[in-house]
Amino acid sequence: MLRSLFSGISGLRANQTMLDVTGNNIANANTVGFKASTTVFQDTLSQVMRGAGAAGSGNGGTNPLQVGLGVQVAATAGTFTQGSAQSTGSATDLMIQGDGMFVLGSGAERVYSRAGAFTWDEQGNLVSPSGKKVQGYAPGDAGGTLRDINLDAPAGSLPAGVEMTSYSIGADGVLRGTFSDNVQRDIAVVAVADFTNPAGLEKVGQTAFRASANSGAPELGVAGQGNRGDLVAGTLEMSNVDLAAEFTNLILAQRGFQASSRVITTSDQVLEELVNIKR
Repeated sequence: MLRSLFSGISGLRANQTMLDVTGNNIANANTVGFKASTTVFQDTLSQVMRGAGAAGSGNGGTNPLQVGLGVQVAATAGTFTQGSAQSTGSATDLMIQGDGMFVLGSGAERVYSRAGAFTWDEQGNLVSPSGKKVQGYAPGDAGGTLRDINLDAPAGSLPAGVEMTSYSIGADGVLRGTFSDNVQRDIAVVAVADFTNPAGLEKVGQTAFRASANSGAPELGVAGQGNRGDLVAGTLEMSNVDLAAEFTNLILAQRGFQASSRVITTSDQVLEELVNIKR
């Protein structure tokens, strides 16, 4: 069979993957905290028809004669640029302005997310829409043992009869309560994780990521320290999908698929001519 047939098939597969990735980006254009992906192509092995020749006393050197065998998808690279900010006015909606990710507890596993659409559950835990608990630290223990963020003040820290009247989350990630004795008390600190290579994180659904072998271990801390950005309360980070670029990628994927189909059609016509040599 002609090599061009298999090259055309590889082109169909690669451009279909690009179409899938682009379609997913467009579908999540309004998903809070979503990070778009791009498709990276690379060529496959090339068949060497003639090796390179070294220059001799009477002749110059010759280049190798190689025929490529198609294309393959090298990677789907995540883009972690900052998404636009949307003000919601809800005190539990959080956005990281800069690098970093929220730490969410899901049983024994921890996942990481840029989506800060949080609420309180019936037990006073700060949770994501899927029920994962937001992780943080006890006041004065930043960088220590992670725990669930809970609205209740630490046991024994309040005088008798004193109750919380309001709360706020600052740019430093500290959850502060205002109490009926007109005293503000720190309740917890929201944890923020940073990664050496965020593009190496593995998507696990629900706008969350899992650490992988190439992302590096999470560097845990609090907002505003190290490379971690500040928190903005009452605001959500929207998707970083660029619709203009994505619709352009749709055209590129469609035309690439179309061109690969034409390669297969042309190869089929050549084979037909060969078969018809003897009638």
